[in-house]
Amino acid sequence: MHALVSAIRMALVSVVRHRLRAGLTILGILIGVAAVVVTTALGTGARAQIDEQIGSLGANTLLVFPQANQASGVHGAQGAGGKLTEDDVAALVREGTSIAAAAPFLRSFAQVVFEDRNVATSIVGTTHGYFPVRGWKAVKGELWPESSEAIAERVAVLGATTARNLFGPLDPIGRLVRLGRTPFRVVAVLETKGQSPFGTDQDDVLLVPASTFRTHVTSTPRGLAHAIVLSATSVETGDRAKAQAESILRQRHHIGDDREPDFVIRTQAEFRASQDAIYGALSLLLLSVGAVSLVVGGIGIMNIMLVSVTERTREIGLRMAIGARERDILLQFLVEAVVLAVLGGVLGVLFAVGIVFGAGFVADWPMRLEPVAIAVALATSSLIGLTFGFFPARRAARLDPIAALAHA
Repeated sequence: MHALVSAIRMALVSVVRHRLRAGLTILGILIGVAAVVVTTALGTGARAQIDEQIGSLGANTLLVFPQANQASGVHGAQGAGGKLTEDDVAALVREGTSIAAAAPFLRSFAQVVFEDRNVATSIVGTTHGYFPVRGWKAVKGELWPESSEAIAERVAVLGATTARNLFGPLDPIGRLVRLGRTPFRVVAVLETKGQSPFGTDQDDVLLVPASTFRTHVTSTPRGLAHAIVLSATSVETGDRAKAQAESILRQRHHIGDDREPDFVIRTQAEFRASQDAIYGALSLLLLSVGAVSLVVGGIGIMNIMLVSVTERTREIGLRMAIGARERDILLQFLVEAVVLAVLGGVLGVLFAVGIVFGAGFVADWPMRLEPVAIAVALATSSLIGLTFGFFPARRAARLDPIAALAHA
């Protein structure tokens, strides 16, 4: 222990004595460690944001979209694209034992006008059941009742972004907005959902009853749905709900198991896997850059330690002459290499922490520091010091004392 403490003290003295050289040596380690920590923080934060975005779709949510299908090289009976209907929704809820609820929705894009303000937003036509499936509650006013759907009442529910853009500080409840020439009475404003996994603002939306949508927004066949949103009874039954939904829709659309369906079902797990694959590839690329920087830093440590051994050859010979053993010399130079690497690692971590907090404050980037990542980065920098410092240390330990004393 005494020999180790003495070696650390001598290493620190050497670093202070050659500050510029030591600073340039640890720079590569600093960059590599900072890159690893920042990349890990970015990946962790991004994944947490992805989970939040996917969770904002609703609890155990599945989405059903129409798609073109083919049979024997020609388009199937559903034509160029599949068709989903409100009857499909009713069948899913009625026959799917693992399906808790479902709702159809129609989507368009239009200009919404309030007095002298005019904003473009997404228009969704749906039923009252859409809101509990999405886990979407009103923070102002009340959602339209089911009776509004039966009479195609011209009522509207606003997302938080649309309400802010149209009304600013005004209370929207009870006020009239126009879609084209048709007035709609605002009955509720929804809670904030944030960005969706598809990169869109979920709060930039205006929702109306599906019957009202067909009558006053976009003319569509009665009962047609652009997509269906449904929820499984629990997290554990998500896969079962997907299988049941596929079976029910295949039967209703007269599509055999050997044919491609005219619909596609997407689950939250699939959205998460897709996003994780993208961020995983980007993280791997950035981690590779950090690894290259660490290797370059290790080579720098090896070079500077070889120079140090050459400069201190007489000192090594003198120490050996007064009784220093080979392992003492080996320990001295190996500890010096590790000290350089650890200093670079500590400074790299501090630099990374500054980047993470700075980026989070200025640019609102989703970053989250992980203690495990910091510990791994510091351990890696120490390992780099041991690995690249071993050859110079062994070279110093194997010097011939007589030749070392005679070195000019």
